[in-house]
Amino acid sequence: MSLTPSLGQAPLDSQYGARPKIWFTFYQLLWHLLLPFAFIRLAWRTRHSIAYLKHFSERLGFANAQPGIQGSIWIHAVSVGETRAAQPLIDDYLARGETILLTHMTLNGRLTGATVFAKAIESGQLQQVYLPYDVCWAVAHFIRTFRPRMGLLMETEAWPTIVFYCAQIHLPLFLVNARLSERSARRVRLFGKAGRALFQAFTGILAQTELDTQRYRSLGVRNADTVGNLKFDVPLDPHLVQQGRVWQRALNAQGRMMVCAASTRDGEEALILKAWKEILLGHHFEVMPLLCLVPRHPERFAEVAKQMHEAEFVYCRRTEWSGIPNVDANLQVILGDSMGEMPLYYSAANLVIMGGSLLPFGGQNLIEACAAGCPVLLGEHTYNFQQATLDALEIGAAKRIPGNAALANSVEELLLNSAELVRMSHAAKDYSTEHQGATTKIVAALENQHFRLN
Repeated sequence: MSLTPSLGQAPLDSQYGARPKIWFTFYQLLWHLLLPFAFIRLAWRTRHSIAYLKHFSERLGFANAQPGIQGSIWIHAVSVGETRAAQPLIDDYLARGETILLTHMTLNGRLTGATVFAKAIESGQLQQVYLPYDVCWAVAHFIRTFRPRMGLLMETEAWPTIVFYCAQIHLPLFLVNARLSERSARRVRLFGKAGRALFQAFTGILAQTELDTQRYRSLGVRNADTVGNLKFDVPLDPHLVQQGRVWQRALNAQGRMMVCAASTRDGEEALILKAWKEILLGHHFEVMPLLCLVPRHPERFAEVAKQMHEAEFVYCRRTEWSGIPNVDANLQVILGDSMGEMPLYYSAANLVIMGGSLLPFGGQNLIEACAAGCPVLLGEHTYNFQQATLDALEIGAAKRIPGNAALANSVEELLLNSAELVRMSHAAKDYSTEHQGATTKIVAALENQHFRLN
């Protein structure tokens, strides 16, 4: 079978997975009804940046393929986290001389990709576009325009129109670095045969952990394998790491420690600021520690700054600040309102509070913090990173907070125990190193699939 799809009329059901016709018709109708609201949402977001309306036609499947891009490997990374996770895989393919079509759904994902892959974009080896909305005519036009020879969707992206369309035209489509929490698996099962058919329609699923693989198999997916997590292979920007070390040395010279609350979500900042107020009022430190609070979504920076002001903290924004060497001794909180600087914050911090885990958001990626050698404190809600969390807890790179009421005490106890922080830091680096290698396994698995499909 050729890897180049035949792009004729709308395809019929194929061996890769039967499209649930009634459900799919309703899904398409719903998408067409919601399209005007999707446009309104984009327009509303221009209050943050006019860039939300740039490349608007791409969201409807109308994009121009640059010379040499047709027949490329197509990789879809929805936003910032997936784009960074895809970096080692994309770098590997670029080094092999492959051309890459890189798609996103969010503006921040696109901006991140433009920074990380600037050289490949300039050389014409990589093109970025938005993935079209999941309506049949937009998807068909997108595929006809770029004619990718293989598609790789990152982590949890399983858009029904795209998945079934690729299956029906025999375009190999894989879900890579895939993860599926038990909570998500239960939701899929609620859709019965339609939900299971969606994942069965992938050519293959390459999962992060054995738990993820078993959940996909429980949905009837036969071609699912465990290859590890690409995020362990993502290199930290050495310039940002070095800058973070400079910050840390400058703070240490003042006798100060720094806690980074990373990728926090709505509602968590209030909990963290309340705990930080308790810590500062406790007067257990000879020199006041510093909190660096980094919200996950840039559009919430102003909202979080308002919370800091109303709580009467002495704070500053990272983007308005000349840096640690000039730090005010009275400064209590830094608002991390910059983009792409997490390695800096992690490298400067003595401890990380991982956002998304204090409230039921499922947690955020703790791997990057561990790669920087920073100990991690986790809340109760880590189902999106279940195996990574269990491994980090087992090796001693992370600790679980016994309820949000204990947040202040948990932070304080660790900051006052320098020996434990050093032990956890070494464990974090070991944890990060031991789990590398997913890139090699994914490339090998995909090459094997190519051999079988040709």
